[in-house]
Amino acid sequence: MPDLVITNARIVLGDEMVDGSLSVKDGVITDFDHGGVSHGEDFGGDYLIPGLVELHTDHFENHYRPRPGVTWNAMAALQSHDAQIAGAGITTVFDAVRLGSDPEIGDITEDVAAQLGAIETANEEDRLRVQHFVHLRCELPMPDCYDHFAAHCARPVVKLASMMDHTPGARQYTTLEHYVAHYQKRMRLSDAEMAAFIRERQAEHDKYADVNRKAILERGREIGLAFASHDDATIAHVEEALSDGVAIAEFPTTMDAAKAAHAGGLAVLMGAPNVVRGKSHNGNISASELARAGVLDVLSSDYVPFALMLAGFLLPERVEGITLPDAIRTVTTNPARAAGLDDRGEIAMGKRGDLVRVRQSNGTPVVKGVWREGQRVS
Repeated sequence: MPDLVITNARIVLGDEMVDGSLSVKDGVITDFDHGGVSHGEDFGGDYLIPGLVELHTDHFENHYRPRPGVTWNAMAALQSHDAQIAGAGITTVFDAVRLGSDPEIGDITEDVAAQLGAIETANEEDRLRVQHFVHLRCELPMPDCYDHFAAHCARPVVKLASMMDHTPGARQYTTLEHYVAHYQKRMRLSDAEMAAFIRERQAEHDKYADVNRKAILERGREIGLAFASHDDATIAHVEEALSDGVAIAEFPTTMDAAKAAHAGGLAVLMGAPNVVRGKSHNGNISASELARAGVLDVLSSDYVPFALMLAGFLLPERVEGITLPDAIRTVTTNPARAAGLDDRGEIAMGKRGDLVRVRQSNGTPVVKGVWREGQRVS
């Protein structure tokens, strides 16, 4: 007997929607019918979509460090994060773990170990609702970034690393005014203190960024790790990413960079909150503009888990010519392929039974049920 039978569903396939039913056995989709069956869980016409695939979320770190100067029990933080991820319809998540200590938060060496250890232990002990991998966020200008990378990059749970540089006046913060506006009030620094802080960060960039980048790429290639660029703003940034052999361009900040990355075969990833809000929180290019230009491939929830589902249903309303199947691919099929996970991300025979029941209600989707490999997890 199948583990799961679903009937009377509006099934979102790769390029169309059909009314039908399906069955899952031993964790994979084994039967699909464009009509209906007489038994099973009746969806009453609700949408059935693949489980969402999230490649870059800082949400675990937000649970682990809920307030400045406060760290939480890593396992408890992870389980809290996992429950919210599952409730948002995400069945595969790449938890972003920062590498490179920061003057704001101090030495994070023990924090990195605690977070990765919690994920590994939780996976081994079957504590989690969804499947968790690790995305290493490599802050290149930080002196200990490579030390953290070398210590953890070969752990089996690590599947992706991104090359980050948040130096004032670079990439995401293309002008110093932009950087100051974002950080000075939050850090409670005077003008003189802020100027000194910026000089220190720029000096660290000049001393460490290129050295760390080269070492991380060399070691990552040795172990077959996938890489992403981050905040590409210029054609030169994209050319550097292509020469580095990255697979994903995360959060390009300009149309030129996004077009160049897409043309170069990189999967262009943007934030789902950008779609929901209709703009970037940093004043950079909007995800909807990239979608209109045909260069948006993947969405990421980034800092709000439910943004991924919401953006998937909002995008067809915001961008003419994009259908719901098109939009759902940006949160399922495309991120799965970009991460090399060919066993999931679509509703098809032989694929994992990672599924979500969604009801559209007054413009906001409602997650009514989530299954991972045919087993109900939310």
